[in-house]
Amino acid sequence: MGELVAHLKEHRTAAGLTQQELADRVGVSRKTINTVENGVFVPSTILALKLARSLDTTVEALFTLAA
Repeated sequence: MGELVAHLKEHRTAAGLTQQELADRVGVSRKTINTVENGVFVPSTILALKLARSLDTTVEALFTLAA
């Protein structure tokens, strides 16, 4: 199975949000957003869905599997 690649930072910055603002929207810490963006932490399905909803996109746009 491939490694998860996060495109969260690109979507967050395109939306004009800081890590803290996005964290507040989805109910997690800024550090959680940071670790997801840096590939240290793989988000739960619920968190991935909340992130996608907050950024008006799909989970598939935020996260892909590396080949």
